Amino acid sequence: MDDSRFLDCLADDFARLRAVAPADLAAPVPTCPGWTVADLARHVAQVYMHKTLTMREGAEPEQWPPDETASAEPLALLDQAYAGLLAEFAARKPDDPAGSWYKPDQTVGFWIRRMAQETVIHRIDAELGTGQPVTPVPRDLAVDGIDELLKVFLAYSVGEWGDYFTSILASSPGWTYAVRTDGAAWRVQTGPGLVTVSASAADAADVTISGPPTAVLRWVWNRESAGEPSAVTADGPREALEELHRCIVTATQ
Repeated sequence: MDDSRFLDCLADDFARLRAVAPADLAAPVPTCPGWTVADLARHVAQVYMHKTLTMREGAEPEQWPPDETASAEPLALLDQAYAGLLAEFAARKPDDPAGSWYKPDQTVGFWIRRMAQETVIHRIDAELGTGQPVTPVPRDLAVDGIDELLKVFLAYSVGEWGDYFTSILASSPGWTYAVRTDGAAWRVQTGPGLVTVSASAADAADVTISGPPTAVLRWVWNRESAGEPSAVTADGPREALEELHRCIVTATQ
């Protein structure tokens, strides 16, 4: 996906998030325990503001979030934050430098991609919280989102901040996972202190996870609805699936 496509997806998913959130701001969000839809809207606003300031100032803000955001009306804050984020993207080129926690990509383009993926996941949260149908994720965005989670969040986090995963991986016997969706596949390997991801899952694996792109994206991000049959098939030992799930939860906290 190119940056213009990410920005188009960001706009579409923000519009959907903004359209469904007012339906019930007090409703709990089942995929974000402890949050209401209002809390979700405020969180997304704070994320947008944080990335805007990070790009503008060249470093992450030292104190976050600003005190005033806690009492601001959440939808007004969300609108303001989104406008500021778009203005910052418009003022810069995708290959302009911008600090991020992901050392291999220190550009504005990293944040364009990240905010598109952040927004699609949280508009799913808003849909689930307000009881609205979950809009299918475009195939290219869903495939990219799976790729980002496995490589940028999971494998990179284990390599960079391995101590957080010690309790999960120290006694791992080493599992292989084939993650497959329409036209894309990944091979994930775990072991003591190790998670690697490659862009091929042709070989046999201990666990096979497969389904349509939207469904697999929701599965890896733990955004499936409890009352909805899963469109994902996950075949393999229960302990292997639990290990992967615990690693993903830790990497995305």
